[in-house]
Amino acid sequence: MISIPSNPLNSTQTPHSGYHWDGSSRRFFEGWYYRVTLPEVGQTFAFMYSIEDPIGGKPYSGGAAQILGADDQYLWRTFPDVGKFWASRDVLAFGHWGKTDLNTTPLYLLPAEFERHVQEGYQATAILNQGTIHDPASDRYCRWQYEIEPLLGWGDKGSLQQSTAGWLSFLQIFEPGWQILMAHGLATGWIDWNGKLYEFTKAAAYGEKNWGGAFPKRWFWVNCNSFEGEPDLALTAGGGRRGVLWWMESVAMIGLHYRDKFYEFVPWNSQVTWDIQPWGGWKMHAKNARYEIELTGTTDLPGTPLRAPTTEGLVYCCRDTMQGQLNLELREFSGGQKKIILQAHSSLCGLETGGESWLNSWQSR
Repeated sequence: MISIPSNPLNSTQTPHSGYHWDGSSRRFFEGWYYRVTLPEVGQTFAFMYSIEDPIGGKPYSGGAAQILGADDQYLWRTFPDVGKFWASRDVLAFGHWGKTDLNTTPLYLLPAEFERHVQEGYQATAILNQGTIHDPASDRYCRWQYEIEPLLGWGDKGSLQQSTAGWLSFLQIFEPGWQILMAHGLATGWIDWNGKLYEFTKAAAYGEKNWGGAFPKRWFWVNCNSFEGEPDLALTAGGGRRGVLWWMESVAMIGLHYRDKFYEFVPWNSQVTWDIQPWGGWKMHAKNARYEIELTGTTDLPGTPLRAPTTEGLVYCCRDTMQGQLNLELREFSGGQKKIILQAHSSLCGLETGGESWLNSWQSR
């Protein structure tokens, strides 16, 4: 048996890196998101993996891999056999075999062994993302293999890493849970997208996950770690309307890593407001005793519909682009004055809206 390679930089491993399913038959999903951005060609590849009702035998039991690839094109493949899914409870490591010539229990394989024996499927850890899927109806396909050097988890560099949703996320109070696994890292490897080969060295990489037995009613997301002239800058912001015990609440947060310092704006330390259009415009503002941040995301692109886990299984319910425009400004309060610490721009920002009730803009109250 091959041991799973763990994160060599344990200081960047976040809480919730391991698999959350407790073996029960309750409704459950877990999803992972890996992304690599290639500014020299203006492209981003996002890999989305999910498993639902892994106990098997349920109406929505099964897994899937989705890719939002070059020019926001979309590719996906289902993996119905939950018995061919594997994941570690202790570290970030999971995979799903589809077509294979192996009859063994699925587990992590050395990359060369995976390529030899798994004709369709994927495996991912803190330091590797590898797989191959194809659409039999169109002959479109993607093969990928890249190594990851994690640089930033979720917190100050070199410090104990934090839960994205705070300490309450360790309890089954908020659902779904959400954890940024790697705010910033460097990816080296290749992606074969329908016959076009993208090779890269030390490209910006990102990772996050979510899990639980309930699903958000509505959400938005802004994410970027490829800014013009700012290699040490990573932003993740988002909000949603989600279940908390027996009521619903709307929450949002902004997290910014800049030159080894983590600026966190969350409901328990800041006032966070937002004005999100059903599509095309994302405005957020957050303020605490010392700092203030403002960000504006826009796009003229139509975006690409993506599937997400819901109470009715994996269905189209969100829209994304990886080529959004983003402007942000970070300010510090000092001596009664505001001082601008950072102004930054990107044209390779990930923007998303999802869920229901998007007839009008969503403004915080």
